[in-house]
Amino acid sequence: MTKVVLATRNAHKVEELREILADVSAELGLEIVGLDEFPDAPDVVEDGVTFEQNAILKAASAAHATGMPALADDSGLAVDVLGGSPGIFSARWSGGRGDRANLELLLAQLGDVRDEHRAAAFVCAAAIVLPDGRSAAELGRFPGVVGREPRGTNGFGYDPIFVPSDQPEGNERTLAEYDNAEKNDVSHRSLAFRALVPHLKEHLRP
Repeated sequence: MTKVVLATRNAHKVEELREILADVSAELGLEIVGLDEFPDAPDVVEDGVTFEQNAILKAASAAHATGMPALADDSGLAVDVLGGSPGIFSARWSGGRGDRANLELLLAQLGDVRDEHRAAAFVCAAAIVLPDGRSAAELGRFPGVVGREPRGTNGFGYDPIFVPSDQPEGNERTLAEYDNAEKNDVSHRSLAFRALVPHLKEHLRP
């Protein structure tokens, strides 16, 4: 088995990625682990100006700290009428006051915006960096609209106000009302990492 480190200490994210990449992991003999196995690995400053730059920064830091191939992702919500914001600042939109404050601030900012102008997309960049410095990144984009009030409990961040496109009319759910299997099939994170699969096969095939 080839160990690959995901640049996160969030066990839920590690397990989610194992599910998303289950087929290619079996094909290539990969074992995905998190940074919690490497307590001395430093936290990286995410000072890139794009999702791709931040994902590569995180993966490069993990690869350097562990000597292993590293994966990372960076994601956020891009709202059309806000020119793509919060974007890379999604997690800090309210000045670091947390998920609920971010969500409430965004709803307040869009309070007078009509439904037809509330288009948005969750965007995720997934990256791989090898210890020798080779790297690749791919982008996943999951379109939808920003709802008017939070709904659902199976999510975090902006999930409770994000209504994905292509749902039956009259039965539109927020992303926080999807179950884990549904999210893994369609989410921006799964789209980005599945787009990264050809790079995994190129760089990690035994």
